[in-house]
Amino acid sequence: MSSQKLNLFSFSGNIKILHMTWMAFFISFVVWFNHAPLMLAIAKTLHLSQPEIKTILILNVALTIPARIIIGILVDKFGPKRTYSTLLALGSIPCFMFATADSFQQLALARFLMGFIGAGFVIGIRMVGEWFPARQVGIAEGIYGGWGNFGSAAAAITLPSLALLFGGDEGWRYSIACTGLIALLYSFVYYFSVSDTPKGSTYFKPKKAGAMEVTSIWDLFFYVAMNIPLYATLSLLTWKLSSSGGANYTNLLPDTAAIFIHIGIWCLFIYNVYKIIHINEPNLQKPIEDLHKYQFKQVAILDLAYMIAFGSELAVVSMLPMFFFETFHESQDITMVEAGLLGGSFAFINLIARPTGGWLSDKFGRKLSLSVFIAGMSAGYFIMSFIDSEWPIAVVVLLTMSCSCFVSAGCGAVFAMVPLIKRRMTGQIAGMVGAYGNVGGVVFLTILSFVTPSIFFLVMHGVALAVLIAVQFINEPKGHMAEVQEDGSVEMIELS
Repeated sequence: MSSQKLNLFSFSGNIKILHMTWMAFFISFVVWFNHAPLMLAIAKTLHLSQPEIKTILILNVALTIPARIIIGILVDKFGPKRTYSTLLALGSIPCFMFATADSFQQLALARFLMGFIGAGFVIGIRMVGEWFPARQVGIAEGIYGGWGNFGSAAAAITLPSLALLFGGDEGWRYSIACTGLIALLYSFVYYFSVSDTPKGSTYFKPKKAGAMEVTSIWDLFFYVAMNIPLYATLSLLTWKLSSSGGANYTNLLPDTAAIFIHIGIWCLFIYNVYKIIHINEPNLQKPIEDLHKYQFKQVAILDLAYMIAFGSELAVVSMLPMFFFETFHESQDITMVEAGLLGGSFAFINLIARPTGGWLSDKFGRKLSLSVFIAGMSAGYFIMSFIDSEWPIAVVVLLTMSCSCFVSAGCGAVFAMVPLIKRRMTGQIAGMVGAYGNVGGVVFLTILSFVTPSIFFLVMHGVALAVLIAVQFINEPKGHMAEVQEDGSVEMIELS
């Protein structure tokens, strides 16, 4: 454990846990994105319209925001071993539902439920944080996130070929069902192959489940305020699927139903505020020792950093192929297939850049690294706003991949810091930070529907600049964090 190097060819100790866990994340992303590369075949079989296709795509992310919060609470309470295994097993059910669907309504329900498996990312953050020391946690979390995230690309590469292998118009069903079967089988493999902590280590749990603990009254208000965008995004998604806001989608929700859903969302927010106050009230009524304090601003700033990093990645990956086609089709005869391949260059770099971002954070400091990456993505989006049909394709691809390096490395840098805030709440912190990534994706894509791609890139440039300023107020993790054992003794966990 003293070495800065990781022997990734080993399959014992913490390296085994890392490999088993990134594979669980990889499979969860294959399942979560198994519909995208097969959407044309699905649409042909079930005679889906363009609005119905777009509705299926947006339903895929609708549940992921609350799911990441819920999964964060569950992983802190029950441990990553049980939580990940259960999620993979349960996630296979809507996968099989989707594979056997005979109507748009059945597809929509299955896809909505499938969003829950997209929260699996949160679980591995806690698992990897338990098994790796602070000096290695950045690169370990980067490998976990970068390699696991490649599951979406792997689905795009392999599932169409698998569907062709099964043959016929129904080949997509067997292809998707296979991913569900793999998730189900791996849930058992994972359960019997890992443990929550190294032997002799304590798995620290929150005192109460349901909300994050804070250590000052001002942090309590800050925490409540940072929950508002999560619920606002759910309302935004509801509006998009309603009769009044769904110009590009099916009117899946009549206005009356949408109103009730909006009311339900904000009733849940009020209940969440009650839980936050109820859980924190006893602690805040008496002085808290400095040893046990942490600043919620650390979580809030990482929320914003992941919103621009992962949120912009989700948005750009979704729009880039069409942007390339519309920009260069007439001037440089680019085809839709070529545009798709070029657009994929933005996400492909994630495989290397995210671990690199974590490694640089371990080596040169987490605040400095995150600042550099966000500054780089801000500059990248600014330059991308000037792309037009006269630019050489090679230059555009080089610019796109350069920007992607900073974006993916920024994601790695964010989660190089998440496990170093408060150990017993790592799952909840990761859940909130991860949810903000989805918030960013939804908000940026909504903005894109109203503006030109050039303005879209400028908006993300401006948001990145604002987040860069916020990052300057984050504290570099150093020294130790304190956690209390069941017998009342205090354990000091090294942060640097």
